[in-house]
Amino acid sequence: MEKLNKADIPQEAFDLYDYYCHNKLDRRTFIEKLSVYAVGGITVAALLGSMMPDYDSGRTVALGDERLQSSDYLMYNSPKGGGQIKALLSTPTGKGKFPGIVVVHENRGLNPYIEDVGRRCAVDGFISLAPDALTPLGGYPGNDDEGRAMQAKRTREEMLEDFIAAYEFLKNHPDCNGKVGVVGFCFGGWISNMMAVRIPDLKAAVPYYGGQPEAADVAQIQAPLLVIYAELDERVNAGWPAYEAALKAQGKTYEMINYPGVNHGFHNYSTPRYDEPTAKAAWEKTISFFKEKLG
Repeated sequence: MEKLNKADIPQEAFDLYDYYCHNKLDRRTFIEKLSVYAVGGITVAALLGSMMPDYDSGRTVALGDERLQSSDYLMYNSPKGGGQIKALLSTPTGKGKFPGIVVVHENRGLNPYIEDVGRRCAVDGFISLAPDALTPLGGYPGNDDEGRAMQAKRTREEMLEDFIAAYEFLKNHPDCNGKVGVVGFCFGGWISNMMAVRIPDLKAAVPYYGGQPEAADVAQIQAPLLVIYAELDERVNAGWPAYEAALKAQGKTYEMINYPGVNHGFHNYSTPRYDEPTAKAAWEKTISFFKEKLG
């Protein structure tokens, strides 16, 4: 079945997909509501097939890319979280120690897209660690629907501990210079914000379309923030005014970019929400920010 172009999918369908991805609609209800937009020769099957992730195309860094010294799985200890956690450690070529980036997945585990982001960080000169918070449940199952269902069985507070432990592991890795930042997407955006709250010596945080911390917690943030939103993502964006007010009141260092005309998930190449020009611009800004803050 030929996939639909992004322009063929109405915004309302993207909004439904967002609710489905964030467990606000079950699959049956999602498909029922989606059927309203199956008009003009467009079938429900075509809509559904075009909106589901496609990890076989769009990958930016091959596993054997010559710009990578290595990209391998390992286990690290998260004593306050899920115990032994699997993660992808990607290292750039070159000598010496590298600044580090913890890469935090969405609400479905360490899928191929997030692994690609981890390798992309290494290509850009950073040692990266991309953990899989589904490890205590058996790890990312190979598809996002099952991954979402599995991740819903863990509390986000416990998973936050896994990523804080990842920060400590990476900071003390022999190939890291001790300067570590975090980038995360969706659920990972919330984790990135909360790592800024919880880790006083975090050097930088880049939350992509992620939930915001409570205003009372903002005083604890020491890391500079690059906060990235998507204009059409009304659900997440609704929390920004209160967050910004707290950041201003506490005199925190931050920059916010709200990219126009794009949806939640615009950076993820695997779905039609992907917007290539915006994703490229946002990533260039992200890497520039990390190079400035991590040195």
